[in-house]
Amino acid sequence: MIELRHLRHFVALAEEEHFGRAAERVFVVQQALSNSIRNLEEEVGVPLVLRTTRRVQLTPAGQEFLIGARETLAAATQSIERARRAARGEVGRLTVGFVSGLAFGGLPEIVRTFRELYPNVSVDLREQTAAEQEAALRAGLIDVGLMLLPVRDPSLDSRPLWRQPLVAALPAEHPLARKRKLKISDLAAEPFVFFPRHLRATYFDQVMRWCASAGFAPHVVQEAIEVPTLLSLVAAGVGVFLPIEFFSRLSLAGVVYRPLEQAPIVEIVSVWSRPQTKNPIIIAFLQVAEQVIGPPDQPPVDGEQIL
Repeated sequence: MIELRHLRHFVALAEEEHFGRAAERVFVVQQALSNSIRNLEEEVGVPLVLRTTRRVQLTPAGQEFLIGARETLAAATQSIERARRAARGEVGRLTVGFVSGLAFGGLPEIVRTFRELYPNVSVDLREQTAAEQEAALRAGLIDVGLMLLPVRDPSLDSRPLWRQPLVAALPAEHPLARKRKLKISDLAAEPFVFFPRHLRATYFDQVMRWCASAGFAPHVVQEAIEVPTLLSLVAAGVGVFLPIEFFSRLSLAGVVYRPLEQAPIVEIVSVWSRPQTKNPIIIAFLQVAEQVIGPPDQPPVDGEQIL
C-alpha cells in the first residue's frame, strides 16, 4: 500500500537527487529512505529512479509519477487544513432560526460580524416562532435558535444573549406622545393592538399581568401577527402597542416610542440541541453573538419582570 510518507520521500529524493540529502530533509536515516523508495517501486511495479554512485535520476516513469505525487501531497495538505479549519469552526454551514423581531435589532449585527470573521461558513437564516425553532432544533433542521424565553424543551440548551425592556408605541399626535416617559397606568384607557395570544402566549400573558397589577385589563381592539403590521395600526390611530425596545429602530411615519417605568424585561437567548454542544461552528457563532451584543445585564430589580 502506498502511503503519504512514501510520496514525501520520493519527492524529496527527486528534488535533492541524493539519498543522503533527501534523508536529512525528511528526518529519517538514509537506509530507511532507501527502503521506502524500494517499497514504493514494488507497489508501482516499475523502476522510478536510476541509482548511480554520484546522483539519483528519475526514470521516465518516475518523472510522470513525480507529477502525480506532488498533486496528491498538495491535495492531502489542503484536506488536512480544511479539516483543521472545520474543527475550529471556520468552514461549513450554519442554519440559524430567529424570531421576527430580531431582524430589527441584534441579528443583522451578529450575522454581519460572523460572516466577516468566518467567510467560509455559509449562514442560512430562517424566520420562525419559538415553537417552530424548538421543533426544528429537535429535527436537526436548524443549528441555532434565537428566541425569547422561556425555552420549554428540556433537551435543548440555551444561553442568555441580551435583555430588552418593553416600550410604548403611540400615534405621533397622541397627547401622551408629549411625555418623555410613561407609566403603564397612563395607558389604562387606551385601545390596544396586539398579537393573537396563541402566537405569543408568554409575551401576551406577561403584559396582561403587568397591566392587571396597575389596575386595568387592556382592551385589545385589533390583532395582527407581524410587528410592522401592528405598528402600521398604531400609525393609523387604531391603538397603542407594547413592543420590545429594539423595535423602536423601525422608524415608521406616524409612530413614536416612549420608555415605560418599571417595564418588564424580555430576555433573548440562543438555543441549540444538546448533542451539538461541542459543534465548533455553533461555538464560534455564540462567541460572536456575545461579543457583538455584550454580556446580558444583571437580573432586573425594582419590580421588573422577565418574560
